[in-house]
Amino acid sequence: MTLTRRQFAQNAAALAAIGGTPLAFAADTLKIGYVSPQTGPLAPFGEADKWVIEQMKAAFKNGITVAGKKYDVQILLKDSQSNPNRAGEVTNDLILKDKVALVLTAGTPETANPVSDACELNEVPCISSVVPWQPWFFGRKGDPAKGFNWTYHMFWGLEDVIANFTNGWKSLATNKKIGGLFPNDGDGNAWGDKELGFPKPLAQMGFSLTDPGRFQNGTQDFSAQIAAFKRDGVEIVTGVVIPPDAKTFLTQARQQGFKPKVITLGKALLFPGAIEALGDLGDGLTTEVWWSPSHPFASSLTKQSAKALADSYESGAKKQWTQPIGFAHALFEVAANALLNSKSLKPADVRDAVAATDLQTVVGPVKWGGPGPFKNVSKTPLVLGQWGKGKKYKYELTIVNNEAAKAIPAGGSIRPI
Repeated sequence: MTLTRRQFAQNAAALAAIGGTPLAFAADTLKIGYVSPQTGPLAPFGEADKWVIEQMKAAFKNGITVAGKKYDVQILLKDSQSNPNRAGEVTNDLILKDKVALVLTAGTPETANPVSDACELNEVPCISSVVPWQPWFFGRKGDPAKGFNWTYHMFWGLEDVIANFTNGWKSLATNKKIGGLFPNDGDGNAWGDKELGFPKPLAQMGFSLTDPGRFQNGTQDFSAQIAAFKRDGVEIVTGVVIPPDAKTFLTQARQQGFKPKVITLGKALLFPGAIEALGDLGDGLTTEVWWSPSHPFASSLTKQSAKALADSYESGAKKQWTQPIGFAHALFEVAANALLNSKSLKPADVRDAVAATDLQTVVGPVKWGGPGPFKNVSKTPLVLGQWGKGKKYKYELTIVNNEAAKAIPAGGSIRPI
């Protein structure tokens, strides 16, 4: 009989208990692991996590009751350092050394995928977010017929970001010529994929795409891409890049006299800090909006509206609200709900409670096995936003197209740069 790592760890713990050592998992403390990029180029995705975790410590100060027994809650935050190998290592530590009941993770495929893989291998339940579902599911070699046993995901998909971007572009007068910036990473390869990504639907809608090919994150020279876009008369630039690469591209485009009418980038333009770092280059840029203060949802845990949560962050963290706040908060909403409904703290029971989630959260409804594409994916709504000069902050994000999610109010219309 072959033992899983979990059975081996349990047997070792049981043998230690016979020798008089207390069981490692007999303590009345329930541990939740959280893995996100706190440092490295993806750090803006994890910027709000410490604040959210402090908020959760307050929410869980009286413990959580699982199957009639009360547990103290300990949240263990680990930094993936924006490195997939590191993400996997710290997850193994959480599972094998810290004996967490559940792992939460967010912030691009470079963190969420290796964390999910480690949980799947070790048979520990995991809830992930902030990765379009295609790079999360197919990037992990997911089989649509089988799905995964231990890992559950909540976010939108490439079909949603394509719909939002193109809805915005169709409302402006352009020549429908698009330049694509798709790096050689989990997101870039998915967005640029000829079948699953942008190329096919763009062609079907009458847009022409210039894709100069994959480039490495952190590249210092976009002259080849800019030359290709100028050659083809590109008026719309899209893609999915990390914030430093967006700054390099936009700066060099201006220096080389390339002035598109629309620049809509995923990932890089999500964060106020990234836009401020661009200076006047940031004005008029468009990006996907997965969460904002104007989302009409409230937290199942704290009862705060999306606006109240954003306001609380701004007054507590002394920073402008940022999109990942909502999803970091919602991961804990789902975790708490699953634990409260679990038959025990056994991994399979916690996993079954996660899978049975049907919850209204601050990012919208979360339910697996429902309208999502696969049993492990619950989709959340998406709209389009544009950065402009702000009243309270230097630049502010306004929702400028909500055709794909009418429940989320728009605050304006898209304008050319």
